[in-house]
Amino acid sequence: MINRREALSRVSLILGGTIIGAEAFLTGCEMGPLKLSTTEFTDNNVTFLDEVGETIIPTTDTPGAKATKIGEFMRTIVVDCYEPEDQEIFLAGIGTLNQAAQTAYQKEFLDLSPEQMKELLTEIDAEAKAHAEEMEPGDKAHYFSMMKQLTLWGYFTSEIGATQALRYIDVPGKYDGEFPYKKGDRAWAT
Repeated sequence: MINRREALSRVSLILGGTIIGAEAFLTGCEMGPLKLSTTEFTDNNVTFLDEVGETIIPTTDTPGAKATKIGEFMRTIVVDCYEPEDQEIFLAGIGTLNQAAQTAYQKEFLDLSPEQMKELLTEIDAEAKAHAEEMEPGDKAHYFSMMKQLTLWGYFTSEIGATQALRYIDVPGKYDGEFPYKKGDRAWAT
């Protein structure tokens, strides 16, 4: 059985760095007096984030992020584990993303076609990567980096992600350091 700390470290390896809110997650997500309430993070936000997650990890031969209820996962982590400043950035990012859709397509994000969503998120992802490269110590993360990290974390630690997107053996066997690998094989979940 994998513990929280080990799961989080594996996901951070997949993401190539640290996960925002990870320390709170490891210490049990203790609620402080300045944390968001679930009423400030609406069901509409969850629906919005389901679509963002589905655009990042779409349904192909395996179920996509929406099938894992990724929006609900994001709400839980942001409300319970993020610091108040990161919560504000994340929630403001929903509005910023919606405004970017309005500017680019004169539509709300949820009204965009899947191709338009992908195009818009690709542009914003490039913006987030540029922001990460220019960050100084103490600077806050880009809102889209948070959304993308939570999507990957939530998806690959869900039952669907671990058993359908990754190769999974319920009871591990012996270690085989010379196990054959073919380019394009799925990674192993442990």
